[in-house]
Amino acid sequence: ACPVDARAQQPAMPVIGFLSSFTTNPRFVAAFRQGLGEAGYVEGQNVAIEYHWAEGGQYDRLPMVAADLARRQVAAIVASPIPAALAAKAATTTIPIVFAIGSDPIESGLVASLNRPGGNITGVSFLSVELGAKRLELLRGFVPKVTSIALLVNPNNTNAEPQIKETLLAAAGLGLNLDVLKAGSKADFDSAFATAE
Repeated sequence: ACPVDARAQQPAMPVIGFLSSFTTNPRFVAAFRQGLGEAGYVEGQNVAIEYHWAEGGQYDRLPMVAADLARRQVAAIVASPIPAALAAKAATTTIPIVFAIGSDPIESGLVASLNRPGGNITGVSFLSVELGAKRLELLRGFVPKVTSIALLVNPNNTNAEPQIKETLLAAAGLGLNLDVLKAGSKADFDSAFATAE
């Protein structure tokens, strides 16, 4: 009889797919690793993480990457913000998906309800769109004589239209003129700012 190699009996290390429509963000990754560590998971020791970023606003790649993660049967997919979460949801109905977004997950089509999200998806919403009015109030407090404000949004993000709508309503209520600037990539910033009044 031959001794059995103990390493051959160990289960494969679970893989978490990390899918983000942001560009690479070391602070976000550090916070993610810290959270995993608090739950007993250490990257490279008892869990592997595959990071995928939509560098330069390449949202069109997200569905392909999410489908690849689903095909390889990763243990879970972490997706942030909305474009990545929607791509993950479309890719699988069985692999657990955890999202972190800044808008309403029901309105975005991610979950059926907050108390019973249903399916294989759950997460955290920061509801940042709804904070538009408060941000304008704070800005007005710092600069009381301001009459015109610019709002810079990424038109490729599904939060863009709700954010514009909420902020326009808040600006009108405060008697402010709101100039909406759109930049879908770094290359668009100069032209967006050039259109500001």
